[in-house]
Amino acid sequence: MGIKARSRWEIILDTLRGITEEGGVAKKTRIMQKAYLDWRNFKKYFDFLLEQGFIEETAETVGKSSSEYQLTEKGKEIMQKLMEIERMLQ
Repeated sequence: MGIKARSRWEIILDTLRGITEEGGVAKKTRIMQKAYLDWRNFKKYFDFLLEQGFIEETAETVGKSSSEYQLTEKGKEIMQKLMEIERMLQ
């Protein structure tokens, strides 16, 4: 049995879940590990989520060397929708 490639939306969902599973706030390295991505792919998806306003840097870490990130309301909404799609496709 081979490894199934994940779709773009599955990777996005895994990335958003990674933040949620860390208590709602996480550093890039932990998010990357939770999403099972290498740095290059993580950076691509992370930057997309940041630019689209699905995740944001926490107010406490802005300007600090070790930033933490959280889901925005928009990010929580898209995560719920992606989870619904995942359930429908199972």
